[in-house]
Amino acid sequence: EREVAPAQPSTVISLPDGGTLDLTATIVSREIRGKNFLMYAFNGQHPGPLLQVGENSTITVNFTNEIDQPTTVHWHGVRVDNRFDGVPGITQDPILPGQSFQYRVQFPDPGLYWYHPHVRGDVQIDLGLYGNIDVTPVDEDYYGPVNRVETLVLDDLLLAGEEPYPFGDSVATHALMGRFGNLFLLNGEPDYTLDVDAGDVVRFQLTNVSSTRTFNLSFGDLPIKVVASDVSRFEREAWVESVVIAPAERYVVEVRFPTAGPIPIMNRVVGLIHTTGDFFEDADTVGLVAVGSAQASEDYSLQFSEVRVHEAVIADIDQYRQHFDREPDVDLLLTLEVEDLPFNVRQLMRLDSTYFAPVEWAGTMPMMNWLATSDRVKWILRDAISGAENMDIEWEFRVGDVVRMRITNDRHALHAMQHPIHVHGQRFLVLSRDGVPSENLVWKDTVLLPVGSTAEILLELTNPGRWLMHCHIAEHVQSGMVTAFEVTVAD
Repeated sequence: EREVAPAQPSTVISLPDGGTLDLTATIVSREIRGKNFLMYAFNGQHPGPLLQVGENSTITVNFTNEIDQPTTVHWHGVRVDNRFDGVPGITQDPILPGQSFQYRVQFPDPGLYWYHPHVRGDVQIDLGLYGNIDVTPVDEDYYGPVNRVETLVLDDLLLAGEEPYPFGDSVATHALMGRFGNLFLLNGEPDYTLDVDAGDVVRFQLTNVSSTRTFNLSFGDLPIKVVASDVSRFEREAWVESVVIAPAERYVVEVRFPTAGPIPIMNRVVGLIHTTGDFFEDADTVGLVAVGSAQASEDYSLQFSEVRVHEAVIADIDQYRQHFDREPDVDLLLTLEVEDLPFNVRQLMRLDSTYFAPVEWAGTMPMMNWLATSDRVKWILRDAISGAENMDIEWEFRVGDVVRMRITNDRHALHAMQHPIHVHGQRFLVLSRDGVPSENLVWKDTVLLPVGSTAEILLELTNPGRWLMHCHIAEHVQSGMVTAFEVTVAD
């Protein structure tokens, strides 16, 4: 029996164009609040190494699987060659324990991305197989000036007492709502603290890697400037009080810390107790910014106060505005079917269906949720035109197509909840929500659909191959909420 090394904090690996990364998935020992757990890690680190690469660069990744399950690496949001997308059964065979695979990954878009397995994500991501990629822009003026840049990974872990809650061996548990954790982790730590100087402007690069939890993140009561999301900057920077970030989404924000003192990083939400219909306010401190008395080395307060307009983003999107008023080309319904659930669970679900919160912010049905396994719950992507569902949908497009897609989240499903829908290998614009046009566009790869809502997206198809589209709640993936579409090169 091999010795299991303790998990180490994440390091930064800078890779030049043409560089090579050796990446290994391993089993590690992880101490969290005095208890040791066996978990997974990339290169023994929690989170995995932060990869820094340049825009338009290409790297080679020599990946080795040293965990006890088959796995792959998916380069989330990166418009890679299809054969390196890391999807078992679609782009490659699963990488068995002890086997290796070589990926070649190109980075056409600046910004923040992440890498994770695409096999049993409900287990492997939850136990620590995730890491970020920071793609440095060619344009030196891409972002405004800041005193420092911090990459923060948001996660939660479900514990039963002092032990991790067991996972399903052959099927996923928590298939209705997904696996809500009861211990928040920021960069893998339950007690994360960041030290900054008074007056520092900090750019935070945020990624939500949790199985199902949507965060509503704030920094005390300080104003937050939103700069970018999944695949681009916004047309215009904007001031907000908090940032809603669904599983798999990324946001780039800036915050100025004017005076000394502690600033909590908060997740502030309103939860719903389904059995009683009661709402409750829930405010959790997921980390702390400790602002020291020393003054910032550079004063960027004036630049921080300015809201920049990103003309390059507007010019890029201008090419597609001719498609903004078209009728949808495809129509997708998000819904649910269940079978063989225990009688009491079905009765509770029927009672529960009188009202659904647009976003399920907290896990308030833990026992009912745990009993619903992925072999009894079928989450569905349904083509409203053909009636085909999930992997039976047969969409075929050509490189250069611009597809307008309407996505509706069925309010009348037995247990309706929000879905973060992720598209592999391409990028899209969210044109409108519930008929209200988006006033500040940004290129995305993941969009959150609240209960009962309809979004219209414009999907730009530049990348040939067979690509997945799925909900990024890990347990919903295991419950079938996945489809694939073909993009071919025109003759």
